[in-house]
Amino acid sequence: MVCFLIPLFAAFAHTIARKNVHSMKNDKHHLWLGLMLAGGSLFGVIDHIWNRELFLIGSNIASDLLLGATITVGTFVAWALIVHMDKAKAPAPVPA
Repeated sequence: MVCFLIPLFAAFAHTIARKNVHSMKNDKHHLWLGLMLAGGSLFGVIDHIWNRELFLIGSNIASDLLLGATITVGTFVAWALIVHMDKAKAPAPVPA
């Protein structure tokens, strides 16, 4: 029941990293990742509120955390594919 904690932690960690790592501050791809992680964790929180189990701890916490890790990895994979597609469609730089 605490599977939303892993993507939520990843969203917070990415936000902090984005504020402190210069190369990430204005990078649109990292903006997208932050939005995707926030959206995934927001979905989990809303789902748990809806089902009245926000702070419920299931009988198998390891399974819940593994689900959260799977959701987070899935978000990173989807983000990597989106970034790859964005870079593939970008025009090649003109040589000087």
